[in-house]
Amino acid sequence: MTRIVAGESAVPKRKRAIEAALAVGLVLLIVVGAVVASTVSRNTEAQAVAPSPAAELKLGYFGNVTHAPALVGVKEGFLAEALGSTILSTETFNAGPAAIEALNAGAIDAAYIGPNPAINSFVKSSGESVRIIAGAAAGGAQLVVKPDITSAADLEGKTIASPQLGGTQDVALRAWLADQGYKTNVDGSGDVAINPTENAQSLKLFQDGKLDGAWLPEPWASRLVLQAGARVLVDEKDLWDGTGTGKPGEFPTTVLIVNQKFAGEHPDTVKALLAGHVRSVAWLNETPAEQKAGVINSALQESAGAALADDVLARSLANITFTLDPLAGGYPRLLQDGVEAGTTKQADINGLFDLRALNEVAGATTTISAAGLGQD
Repeated sequence: MTRIVAGESAVPKRKRAIEAALAVGLVLLIVVGAVVASTVSRNTEAQAVAPSPAAELKLGYFGNVTHAPALVGVKEGFLAEALGSTILSTETFNAGPAAIEALNAGAIDAAYIGPNPAINSFVKSSGESVRIIAGAAAGGAQLVVKPDITSAADLEGKTIASPQLGGTQDVALRAWLADQGYKTNVDGSGDVAINPTENAQSLKLFQDGKLDGAWLPEPWASRLVLQAGARVLVDEKDLWDGTGTGKPGEFPTTVLIVNQKFAGEHPDTVKALLAGHVRSVAWLNETPAEQKAGVINSALQESAGAALADDVLARSLANITFTLDPLAGGYPRLLQDGVEAGTTKQADINGLFDLRALNEVAGATTTISAAGLGQD
């Protein structure tokens, strides 16, 4: 029964009820439509950013024996085979800072590089630029000098080369000189002049008597010793007692890094790259010396334009350990050396390492540790 109030008919009352019901229904339709649209939008966005294999992976490395995992991986096809349908493109560099610039600019996606440039990039980008995903080589760096320089005391006023300002050997040289009581500056002034110089130029300048020495990676240290009459003043392995790593005499020389954005978009491609890398390191550690030397020399001919003399290559390989372990426990020292050398700033490097894919691919019984500086 409909109750009729004085002065009001039943018809308008029913009309308002119908209008109210229609309004409620319209609101419900709008709400449901918004929910559906939001769900479709989220699904579309998820599909747009879903990780997928990369069409191409651009890899950087140096024409140095310390980068043999890259040399062998490219030459023997280990990397290309592991990447499958992803095209492998390569570019060679002289030193780490230049490779980092290329990686940050998107010219390359991953690189074999020294630890200090990796630290610098991570620090400058507040942890957004790169991740270290594997070790590659340890050792293989020396300070070689003229024969008449027999102690640190003889270096005052001398000119010493390093591959590039802020590179791993550059920082090691500056840190060691500071320990000897010498002051150096990034502009080349100071008690000992440090002249960042391309490796091949360092050999020529030393032969011409225009350099007193150089802190160099292999094979350049061996070339100065065997081909230019230099003597070893400091073998860097003697400066590492195993603190933080548990491996006396081993120090990180070459690691494999990846652009963080690329890794996020193409995790399967990064895992495939690591599979090829693991195979390269295993090959270097298991292959007979003569065969190994032949492949490395052929790769150096292609990437650096020249093969090495047999004695140079043999001496170089004897100084290097090829390893998947990036020796993460040594990085606080590397960071501090860079800070004291004036080539980086004090920072938190937690997150620098992501070794999860490496440990999955390598299948080792012992987990390769990030030493609390990332994920393993």
